[in-house]
Amino acid sequence: MFADDQASQGLGIALVEHGEGTAVLRMTVTSAMVNGHGTAHGGYLFLFADTAFACACNSHGPVTVAAAADIDFVAPAHEGDELQATAVERTRYGRSGIYDVSIRRGDELIAEFRGRSRSIRSTKTKEPR
Repeated sequence: MFADDQASQGLGIALVEHGEGTAVLRMTVTSAMVNGHGTAHGGYLFLFADTAFACACNSHGPVTVAAAADIDFVAPAHEGDELQATAVERTRYGRSGIYDVSIRRGDELIAEFRGRSRSIRSTKTKEPR
């Protein structure tokens, strides 16, 4: 799935390691990701965590998408910061799951993300309407 993720790869996000229900990604904050306050835009941090979530929840095989997600920003990130997102599966039940993602700069916590997933019954894609 990550190999086809043009959005994440276009931002320089790298998949460092992955396993069943887990993923570790890396991203460096670029000047294009900084907002008017001089800190990393929350949308980029959310995208980064969402990508880690997607890698972890799709590790089991069936096509899985986000049903919902939220993020808490704890500390600012700045241009040049190398961030790591670590996704961990908390539970899977039926076609649903809950995953937590921590974004860190070294040992410092930047954000906590929780994603709720849903596996799709069919992997066939629908024709555009």
